[in-house]
Amino acid sequence: MVEQEQRLEAASTVGEYKWLNVHPNVKTDFNQVVKSPDIEESAFIHPFGIVIGNCYIGKMVFVAPTAVCRGDEGTPIYVGEGSNLQDGVVIHGLETTLNGENIDGRRFSADGKRLSADDPEFANGYSVYIGKRVSLAHGALIHGPAWIGDNTFVGMESMVFNAKVGNNVAIGVASTITGGVIIPDDRYVPPGSVITTQEQADALPSRMGSPYENINDAVIHVNESLAEGYDEAELERIIQEREAAMEEAMLNINEIP
Repeated sequence: MVEQEQRLEAASTVGEYKWLNVHPNVKTDFNQVVKSPDIEESAFIHPFGIVIGNCYIGKMVFVAPTAVCRGDEGTPIYVGEGSNLQDGVVIHGLETTLNGENIDGRRFSADGKRLSADDPEFANGYSVYIGKRVSLAHGALIHGPAWIGDNTFVGMESMVFNAKVGNNVAIGVASTITGGVIIPDDRYVPPGSVITTQEQADALPSRMGSPYENINDAVIHVNESLAEGYDEAELERIIQEREAAMEEAMLNINEIP
């Protein structure tokens, strides 16, 4: 019985974190620094959400079940205050270094500048930077190098890869933004759009007057309320229930002839 309890404790604790869904990255030739996630106290990470490696999760961020922020390849990843990662969201990035050498164009500065490998700012840049009050709706993929400005909404099943999206942008469902494009501030990307050239990006209409004009305000309200409501005591209760269920399952297995 004691041995079983020790195995359970080892399985349910990684570093300073209580459950396996939040843990450090591993050391590789493209990521030689092992780092644990940096999560603000007021953020909420659901036990079925996953945060790995060099990820910063800001104040009042809500990470829903099955959302993934994986800072083990392209690093670091930054998620700003009041943002939300809804169910099925994936944040990841291409390698930013290899064998200690910077890879050109694979990071952005906090203010949205794409960084060359020899730029002195590269060391302080981001594989993925997500600003304040950004909503990443169900199933969205944000793959670095990527930069998303404040108060932007990314619709369900949309992808942002190798691109910069400005402030106050609304991206409709099932859209693709890639090819190194820059979406200007205050634009609306209609559902199903495929934006791969700067000409397409510059031709996008204004968010004002669009069907998505005020969508982010409502979404932010809902998800900040969830981040606040699912407090640490609730999270601890959920974890304890999972541990008890896991222990019971192991005991039942040992009783099988």
